Amino acid sequence: MTRDPLPDAGPPVREADLQRAGEWLARRDLAGARPTSLLASRLAVRRRARLATLVVPGVLIIASALAARSAFGGLPPDRPLSQLVLAALVVGLLLAQSLLDRWVRRVDRRAGATLSRRAAHLSQPGWRALLGRSYAVFVAVTFAGAMVLAGSALAVPDPTVRQLAVVLLIGLLGVTAITAMQLHHLLRRPVVAQDEESLTADVIMRVEDARDRTMPNMQLALPMVLLFGTAPGWWSVAAVAYLLLVPVGFVVLQSRMPPSVTVARRVMSV
Repeated sequence: MTRDPLPDAGPPVREADLQRAGEWLARRDLAGARPTSLLASRLAVRRRARLATLVVPGVLIIASALAARSAFGGLPPDRPLSQLVLAALVVGLLLAQSLLDRWVRRVDRRAGATLSRRAAHLSQPGWRALLGRSYAVFVAVTFAGAMVLAGSALAVPDPTVRQLAVVLLIGLLGVTAITAMQLHHLLRRPVVAQDEESLTADVIMRVEDARDRTMPNMQLALPMVLLFGTAPGWWSVAAVAYLLLVPVGFVVLQSRMPPSVTVARRVMSV
C-alpha cells in the first residue's frame, strides 16, 4: 500500500556507506537490489548505535564487579551505598539506551520524509514475526532462569553471598529492562520504504535487530563474574549447568531458525 507523496530529497550519504549497503544486500541474497541512499543512511545509524550499545554491557559488568567488592569489604547492611549507586547507574543506562533508540527512530523519520511515496505493511510485523515463538520462549526462560539463579543465592545465610546476590539481581533487572525497552522501541519504529525491495530490507533489519538484542550474553556473564566460587557448591553446580545449557539451546535454536531474509519474504507474502 502507498501513502501520500512526500518531498523527494535523498539524504546525503558517504560513498563508503553506499558500498557497505551493497555488501549488506549481497550477504542477504539481495544482490539484485540497488543500494540506495535511504538504505545506506539507515544501516549507518544502526551500525553506530550498535557500537555505542556495546558499551552498556561492559559498563554494567564493571559497575557490578565494583559493587561486589564492597561486600568483601564488609559494608554495613544499613548502608548499601554501592547497591544504590549501581541502581542509579542502571537507570542512567536505561536513559542512555532510550536516547540511542530515539536517535535511530529520528533518523528513520527524516529519511522517510524524503521519499516521494511510502510503502508499508497492512499490519506491522510483531514480536512473533520478528523472533518466532520458539526463540521468544527461549529468551523468556533464559531471563527467568538467571533471575531464579540469583534469587536462590539470597537463601544462603552467608551475608557476603547475600549482598552479592542483591548486586546480581540489580544487574539482571537492569539487563531485562534495557532489553524490554529496546524491543518496545523496535516494534514502534516507523516503516521506511518506497517499494518492495526496500520494504523487504526494512523487515530484515527489524529481524536482525530483534535477534541481536535478545542474545543471552549478560545473563551468562553476570552470575559467573559476581558469585561463582563464592556461593556454596550446589549454587556453583547450578550456575555451571545454566552456563552449559543456555548456549547449547541457543545454538540449536539458531540452527533451526530461518534466515532473516526468509522471514522477511514470509512477512511480505502475507
